Amino acid sequence: MITEKIGTRIRELRKETGLSQEKFAARIGMDRTYFASVELGKRNISIINLEKIANGLNVSLSDMFKGIK
Repeated sequence: MITEKIGTRIRELRKETGLSQEKFAARIGMDRTYFASVELGKRNISIINLEKIANGLNVSLSDMFKGIK
């Protein structure tokens, strides 16, 4: 499922930052439980929230989706 692939990619990129879900969610102004459900692929996330995550990861949206098929 595409939401799971996106969540996995986001988790990989977040782990590269060395931040926990809680600290990363706080950095981007997102509830930790919501963010956790995004990483688990349980949310059909909006493009606005995808942009917040990409900005928090310091990557472009295209880089965030790199390798997802």
